[in-house]
Formats: sequence, structure tokens, C-alpha cells
Amino acid sequence: MSKLNTTKKASNGKGLKKLASDNAIYLVFAVLVIAISFWDPRFLSLTTVSNLLLQNSTKVIIALGMAFILITGGVDLGAGRLVGFAAVISASMLQNPDYARRFFPGMPQLSVIIPVLIAIVAGIAVGIINGVVISKFNVPAFIATLGTMVAVYGINSIYFDLPPNDSQPIGGLRADFTKLGSGYLFNFIPIVVLIAVLVIAFVWVIFNKTRLGKNMYAIGGNADAAKVSGINVGKNIIILYAIASALFALGGVLEAARTGGATNNYGNGYELDAIASCVVGGVSNLGGRGTVAGVIIGVLIFGVINYGLTFIGVNPYWQQIIKGFIIVAAVGFDIRKYVAKK
Repeated sequence: MSKLNTTKKASNGKGLKKLASDNAIYLVFAVLVIAISFWDPRFLSLTTVSNLLLQNSTKVIIALGMAFILITGGVDLGAGRLVGFAAVISASMLQNPDYARRFFPGMPQLSVIIPVLIAIVAGIAVGIINGVVISKFNVPAFIATLGTMVAVYGINSIYFDLPPNDSQPIGGLRADFTKLGSGYLFNFIPIVVLIAVLVIAFVWVIFNKTRLGKNMYAIGGNADAAKVSGINVGKNIIILYAIASALFALGGVLEAARTGGATNNYGNGYELDAIASCVVGGVSNLGGRGTVAGVIIGVLIFGVINYGLTFIGVNPYWQQIIKGFIIVAAVGFDIRKYVAKK
């Protein structure tokens, strides 16, 4: 009887350990929120939660785009520069007609959707180029996207420097455009949050209910095995990079709308934040694993660190140290799980 009880206790202990291991990211998020709220209960106010969601909605969209790439075992270093390119393209075409420094003085007032679509199509074009270079020419994703990162920034800077703008920050954006980033539906629901929710639903369906999603995980798990099983690896990689880049561009458009302006340096470093959020959220840096829920929690963890620790007056440099430790711990934990499975 005592051996049976011992076996049951050991089994329960292993079960709890596995449960904690599988849900570690959610526990970290809960501990962060509880600790900051304990320090200052105002952190749980509706205003604070609303601000947190508004600030991180575009980051969720960008991080979900990065998740497509990381799950295939790749990376996209140009995501941040693509965010800036899309922000500049959309903002340059959606200024108020009476603004003194219009980017295109003679341009008629366009429907908001036209510049937004132009920016997203530009993003898709960059994604297709990345996918083709990686899949058809066997260039490592790190090098291919490093090249497009530099090239996109150069193109964006040339465009941004066109007269009469001459590299001046683009401002005076139309109210119907900025409403996308800072407006409310029915005076209650932030429009940018609603867009993020729609993107989340779209990505969840691709990840979990489509052949493309299954192929994505298979390619990330073992590209050679996926190819042998009949998956057109090259075609899928091109499609996945195109979708990811469309999300980066959408994030850039919404950032311009949210902040009310744009420069060619918008989005600088966003790719690192997106990669960090994905990795912390359980997307394997080795490919083949990752969930939508994990990516969202990863973004919110860094959002809570940035906003929450500033809220209670923690030195920003300490925030960077904490973020660094969390990233290293997440990657180490991921590699440890991979080695254990091997």
C-alpha cells in the first residue's frame, strides 16, 4: 500500500512539474502582473489596461508575422525596416490637404484604404523576394533578410528625402487615418485593438486549420523530411514570408496612425522585440513549435515590463536588464526541452 502511495505521489509530482513547465510563460505573466499590482493597485485600473492594449496591439501583429518565420526555422531581420517603410508610404499619402508641408502637394484626397493597400502590397513584394532568395537560391534566412533590411532602409530613405519633404518628419495626418490607431468604435472599443483581434483570429486559423499551417510546422521540424513527404517547401516558404511581411507592413501602417506621423527610422529594432516576444512566448528558435496564444503572452510580458515598471518608477536601465535575463532564460529553457526530447 505504501509503495502504491509513493508511486501516486511521484506521478502527481511529475504531473505538476510538467504542468508548470508547459505553462511557465503564463505563470511568469501572472507573477509580473500580481507583483506590480501589489506595489501599486492602480496598475489594474481600466485606463492602465486600455493603454497597455493600445501600445501593444501593433506589436502583437508584428510578432505574429515573425512567428510564421521562426516556426519554419528562419528569421527576418528586415521586419523593423519594413514597418518603417509601410509607415512612411501610408503617411505620405494621407496628410491633410491644408497641411503646409505635404509630401505630395498636388495629390487629390485618396480613400484611406488605397495607401494602406499600397503599403501592404509593398510589404508582400519584399516578403516574396525574401522567400525566393531563401528557397530558390539557398541563401540562409539570416543573410537574405539582412540584405533586404539594408536595401529597404535605403529605398525608404530615398523616398523620404524626396522634395519637397527633404527628410522632414511626416505629420499633419488626416483624422480618418489616425482614427485607425487611436480612435474608438462606439466610443468604447479601440479600433487598433479590434484590428489586432481580427489578425489574431486570422493567424490562429492558418496555424491550426489549414494545410499551409501544417506544412509550416513540418518544414520547421525537418525540412528534408517535409520535402520527402511531398510538401513543396520552396512554395510554402515564399507564401509564409509574404504573409509575414504583409503583417509587418500592416503593423507599420497602424504605428503611423497611432503616433500621428512617420520618419524613415520608424520601426528600428522592432524585429528584435518581435523575436524576443516569440521566443519568450514559446516559439522555438529551432523551428517547428509555437502557438498564437504564446506569442500574445510574450508581447504582453514585455508590455507589462516596459509599461508596468515605468508605472511604478523603476529605472529604464533595470528594465533592459530584466528583459535580457527573461530572453536568455526562455531560449535556454527551449534548448533544454529540445535536448531532452532528443
